[in-house]
Amino acid sequence: MAESFTAPKGTYDVLPEQQPVRRWVIRTAEAVFSRYGYRRIDTPAFEDTRLFTRGVGDSTDIVRKEMYTFEDLGGRSMTLRPEGTAPVARAYVEHGMHTLPQPVKLYYHSPMFRYENPQSGRYRQHYQLGIEAFGSEAPELDAEVIGVLAALYRELGLTGIQLRLNSMGCGVCRPGYSTALREYLQAASDSICGECRERAQVNPLRTFDCKVPACRVALEEAPRLPDYLCPTCAEHHARVKACLAIQGIAFVEDHTLVRGMDYYTRTTFEFQSSLLGAQSGIGGGGRYDDLVAAIGGPETSGVGFGTGVERILLAVSRSNVQAPAPETPVVYLVSVGEDTRGEVFALAHEMRHRGIAVDLDYVGRSAKGQMKQAGRTGARYAVIIGEAEMATGEVTLRDLATGEESKVSRGEAVALAEVASGGRGALGG
Repeated sequence: MAESFTAPKGTYDVLPEQQPVRRWVIRTAEAVFSRYGYRRIDTPAFEDTRLFTRGVGDSTDIVRKEMYTFEDLGGRSMTLRPEGTAPVARAYVEHGMHTLPQPVKLYYHSPMFRYENPQSGRYRQHYQLGIEAFGSEAPELDAEVIGVLAALYRELGLTGIQLRLNSMGCGVCRPGYSTALREYLQAASDSICGECRERAQVNPLRTFDCKVPACRVALEEAPRLPDYLCPTCAEHHARVKACLAIQGIAFVEDHTLVRGMDYYTRTTFEFQSSLLGAQSGIGGGGRYDDLVAAIGGPETSGVGFGTGVERILLAVSRSNVQAPAPETPVVYLVSVGEDTRGEVFALAHEMRHRGIAVDLDYVGRSAKGQMKQAGRTGARYAVIIGEAEMATGEVTLRDLATGEESKVSRGEAVALAEVASGGRGALGG
């Protein structure tokens, strides 16, 4: 027996019956993003590795442990996209978007690649929806970005969603906090893991990423970043919170929320879902005022978020959300006798040309077998063509929901199918 293959660990196939709910999530997201003035951008699946080491940060788990990096045939180091913000920032710089009216507001739906331990709703290849807004320091824009994500979850009908909020400060106030945190961690070195002792020297804020229980306990008494904010950052953070209140968005302040990238400044946020268990994060982001300059562009502020499609789908599956039904044909064409197959094929072509979703038999089933298959497909009508129908130029139309049958002209059958197709969406979707 020949060797068989399965999808690589941490990846998955999206089967036809799984597509409708996924497409619904993406359509809903794109409608929400467009309503707020964001336009779609697509970036390559791989980039120069330096974009991520410089933009995301050498001390992050993403760069240190999780990137899929390879050398191309030209000897250049390339990395499959592990996150969406740095590539969009690169595109902003490369295409001179800083010369456009600011802010430039962009969204994407892209696969991401991270070598991490697969968990429920977390994969090595996963899909992410995200937005990025460049060119404004306004705290109202931070609040808008958070509001966009809240609106998406609301329109998908998700419940049990909680927003956690923090401020990472800026280049003025964060160094003082980093020093205080480093001193605290050195004093508590016997209580934290070896990796956190290393993080304390390189980038002490990364210790908040640690999931080791002893480290989490030790960090409960650590200095709080909000206590070290400079007046400008404190004012910015207060305004963000006020604008969240205007939108009716409740939040919990979490001084340990530093997210996973080094580029964040000031606002960081994460939405968590009670439906997702211990790994409750469903989406989040924040402000990154130094990223564009770090990758060679002009000094440009930015803010955005990413939310995993798989995490959303998992939350949808565990909620009472009424997801879209699988797509079905409007009409199933049944040929009675070999001589009618050409006529059935021609009618299928005519109906499809008019935007009607049609299916028919291609494996030589009997008329009875074709009727059974028509029921399995979920079609609204079966249109039957036999020798009698060929002789009169009519077809037999059966309503598969009621079982009612009638003789109608081909034109009437097409018209009824068009009405049914229009009522259910394009191509019966």
